Amino acid sequence: MPSLRLVSNDVDQKATPPVGGLDRFFKISERRSTVGQEVRGGLVTFLTMAYIIILNPLILGFVPDSEGMYLGGNADPGSGLAAIAAGTALIAGLLTIAMGAAANFPLALAAGLGLNAFVANSIARQSTWEDAMGLVVLEGIVILLLVMTGFRKAVFHAVPQQLKVAISVGIGLFIALVGFVDARAVTRIPDEFTTTVPVQLGVGGHLTGWPVLIFCLGLLLMIALWVRNVRGAILIAIVITTVVAVVAEAIGNFGTASPENPGGWSLRAPTLEGDLFGLPDFSTLFQFNLFGAFSSIEGGVLAAILLVFSLLLADFFDTMGTMTAIGAEAGLNDEEGVPPNAQRILIVDSVAAIAGGAAGVSSNTSYIESASGVGEGARTGLASIVTGLLFLVVMFFTPLVSLIPSEAAVPALVLVGFLMMQQVTEIDWRDVELAIPAFLTIVVMPFTYSISAGIGAGFITFVLIKLVVGKVKDIHPLLWLVAVLFVVYFAYTPISGWVN
Repeated sequence: MPSLRLVSNDVDQKATPPVGGLDRFFKISERRSTVGQEVRGGLVTFLTMAYIIILNPLILGFVPDSEGMYLGGNADPGSGLAAIAAGTALIAGLLTIAMGAAANFPLALAAGLGLNAFVANSIARQSTWEDAMGLVVLEGIVILLLVMTGFRKAVFHAVPQQLKVAISVGIGLFIALVGFVDARAVTRIPDEFTTTVPVQLGVGGHLTGWPVLIFCLGLLLMIALWVRNVRGAILIAIVITTVVAVVAEAIGNFGTASPENPGGWSLRAPTLEGDLFGLPDFSTLFQFNLFGAFSSIEGGVLAAILLVFSLLLADFFDTMGTMTAIGAEAGLNDEEGVPPNAQRILIVDSVAAIAGGAAGVSSNTSYIESASGVGEGARTGLASIVTGLLFLVVMFFTPLVSLIPSEAAVPALVLVGFLMMQQVTEIDWRDVELAIPAFLTIVVMPFTYSISAGIGAGFITFVLIKLVVGKVKDIHPLLWLVAVLFVVYFAYTPISGWVN
């Protein structure tokens, strides 16, 4: 997840006497906290990141796989939204509770923004959803093995820091573009050979219809709440915008957008029809094929390996930075900047990636939004357990997701894209040997609508530049291997066509 501003409130720094087993197990008094602070912190963290229950279905539920099927095994776009939301809440709840109980750390987990967009747009479109989720499970297994063997730190150091930052920034721009496109504030030009621009503002260069204006309203409201440091700004803006959307549809009956109705709702019209409360639909659980993508994706084994590697890169480095930032904000890190129970934190995070794929809701990862709970006083895993329990309660309200139009939810993608973009200042743009690969990584992702293409462009360019300037020793052996694999990946189709 992107780096959010860490908020620190004044909390009682006086240690309270132990109150029993709960205090001893979570070291509440030892960490100068109270049960009340932990409960408040867990609640605030939940409110800050609960938007993922709404966004994850919208990102995953409207993308057809290579067979024209949507996640959940249906041919109807959006038919699996409630199931995706239920699975999202279930895995977020269980793994966040596991983080609190096993690692005693105030860190929550859920489906990763950016990762889910990558799974939907870069994997599922060229395979089946079951095969795509199989690659997510494989990625999680690889990360878990790297953690258990201690190799994760070695790989972490193999990729230059500025390329890691560039990957995060590029994903931010990518998901922001997804937000604008899903709201139809930006649309594709149908004929790529007779037009001078590939995309345009709205329809025909103008914002068309009330739905897109409601998206603009939602985005402005979200920004206003965010800059005012309102807790749960993203969730509050989504709820208010949804109410406006339901009222607008009831009055105007705009319908779903089509060539004949360009001013309609982008993905589906908001409606109050159907149950808004009920038993969770877990139909996406265990719908994965572990090695299916190795034969279904064009490019075969090589393409599948590179997609797993791209997933790994997008997921790999975030957790170490996130847990370090949360530990620092909570005052828990040691003199070397390492949080307590770091190995356990990494293990739970790796299991979360596996669980997310197995549940059909994309890789789960640690959320920097946990910093909002730390700002409310959270210092222990009890806060994470509170957050996780709230996610489990919300499972019974996931039918509400079908009520929310994309225009109300995707402003969050634009805001999160901005937050990820802020990291761009960490890149030294005067060092062309790193700046050029970083630049290509960032721009190729949104320009090609492919996260893996951006990662590949950056790695290949980095190795080439270091080779040209005679700094071969700066190239880690792993980067040599990855760059060669990406060259083969990019050249596979033209070379195979030429050979055949």
